[in-house]
Amino acid sequence: MAKYICNLCGYVYDEALGDEDAGVKPGTLWKDVPDDYTCPVCGAGKDQFEKQ
Repeated sequence: MAKYICNLCGYVYDEALGDEDAGVKPGTLWKDVPDDYTCPVCGAGKDQFEKQ
């Protein structure tokens, strides 16, 4: 499982952990995260994340 980092604030989305507060279950691959997903820390769009 991969990790993706927000280029604006450094928040890390970990595919193994998901983001349950945003409705993204653990084990959800980045490609399967909804396109309208935003960083829970700074609100940046999914396009502002890059693979770590």
